[in-house]
Parts: sequence; C-alpha cells; structure tokens
Amino acid sequence: MIKRFLYSQKVAPYVFVLPFILVFLIFWVYPLGSSLSMSFQKLTLGQDAQWVGFDNYTKLMGDKTFFKAVANSAIYMVLTLVILIPFPMLFAVLINSKLMWAREFFKSSFFFPALTSVVVAGTIFRLMFGEMEGSMINSILGLFGIEPMKFLKGQVTGYIALVALATWRWTGVNMLYFLSGLKNIPDDYYEAASIDGASRFQKFTKITMPLLKPTSIYVLTISIYAGLAMFIESMMLWNGNNSPKNIGLTIVGYLYRQGIEKNNLGYAAAVGIVLLAITMIINLTQLAFSGMFKKED
Repeated sequence: MIKRFLYSQKVAPYVFVLPFILVFLIFWVYPLGSSLSMSFQKLTLGQDAQWVGFDNYTKLMGDKTFFKAVANSAIYMVLTLVILIPFPMLFAVLINSKLMWAREFFKSSFFFPALTSVVVAGTIFRLMFGEMEGSMINSILGLFGIEPMKFLKGQVTGYIALVALATWRWTGVNMLYFLSGLKNIPDDYYEAASIDGASRFQKFTKITMPLLKPTSIYVLTISIYAGLAMFIESMMLWNGNNSPKNIGLTIVGYLYRQGIEKNNLGYAAAVGIVLLAITMIINLTQLAFSGMFKKED
C-alpha cells in the first residue's frame, strides 16, 4: 500500500515538491511571521513582551539615524549597480570573444575574490585604505604628490572604499552569470549579422544586449537585494558597527545595533520588516517595468 502510494503518478509530484515547501515554510514564512509579530511588540530578552501596536513604526518614521542608514544603503546600492552590471557584462563579452587568449585564466582570476572570506577581505581593505602613510592607497597617492587621506572618516571616501571592496569581490560572480547567458546565444545570429555588414558595436547592441535581458534582470534583482542588505563589509571595513558620524551605517547594521547591541528586539524587527518592504517594492517595480510579469503571446 505504501509503495503503491509513493509510486502513484498523482502523488509523486507532491513528494518531489514537499522538501521545497517545508524549507519555504520553516525558514521563510515562519521567521517572517514571527518578525512581523515582534515588530508590534516591545520585546527585550529576559522580559515579557508587551503589545504596543504601531508604536515601533511610528518611532521609526521619526528616527534620523534610521533614515541615515536607509540613505547609506540606497547610495551604496546605486553605486554598485552602476559598476557591477555594465562592467561584468563587458568583461564577459570580451572573455567570450574568439580573439581572447588565456580565457580560463582570466575567468578564474576574476572569480577568485568571491572565494575569499568577507571578513578577510574587509580587513585587507581596511588596511589598504588606512590613514597611515604606509597604507597601500596612500602610498600610491604619495607617488603623485598627494597628501595621505583619511578615507574611512569621510562620507565620500568611505563610499569609495566600500564600493571598491564590492567591486573586487563581486565582479567575477556577475561576469560568470553573463557568461552563462552568452552561451545561450546561437553563433548563427552573429554570423548572419556579419554577412549583413554589422559592426561589433551593432552586434553588441542589437543582439547581445537584447538576448542577455533575462540574465541582466536576474543580476539586477540580486544586486538590489545585496546592496540593501549589505552589513558585514561595512562592519569589517570600520572594524565595528560604529563608523564616524554613521557614515558606514546600513539598514542591516542599524537592525543589528537595535536588536543585538541594545537588546531592543521589537524595534529591530520593525527595521527588518521595513527593509523587506523597501526591497520588495524596488524589485517588483523594476520587474514590472522590465516586462517580466507580462504574458507571452
């Protein structure tokens, strides 16, 4: 009876889907529901929870530090999108070119930083952008007669360090996404374009970019999330969650500060729910504009 049940054509699809459903319910729906409930409570470890309604959200709307964190995360996200989508795409096209030599070497070189622990990478970049004259970046600037700079104590220079770290770590990953997309474009299209006299630039704009649209949308979606959810990079770069004048404070960093450092779990949950809402709104909007929700004819 059990064997017949498991081998039933009607039951089999549900058996295969069940692991995903369980993981989704246990690790996504339940935590989300718990966080949503906590966001309406005044909750600290060792004390009974008190239901406070929308007080946490009302307080959040008047919290200048929270809006500073939102602005930091938004700027970081935009800067990483400007760099980590077009450049990896161009690198992928270059490496995929028939004229490219040592293709596997360059692919490995670009991807290697992603294998490095973010803790190690953050520590290295903190030393590189350090204040001392002997730090790597200041040493390079010294060759051009530029005085040593305090990169991690200024808003603009702090963003430069953060984006440099993100670029170093994630360019190779996004490049591999685009390389996989390029493999799905038939060579016949390029050969036909060559016969018609199309230039390399015309092939890129009229064939490569349109056919890479699904890959580009995927990379854009995960990059938006990664930009808004960034935390460890900032924490390691400033050697803690307390950067000067909160120039490196992110939304997740503020959540950590409220929930872990200040033991204000209810308020931290509200921060997390708002972060989820912001991420969903931005991603659903860009997916709608890109036509992902339209039915194919």
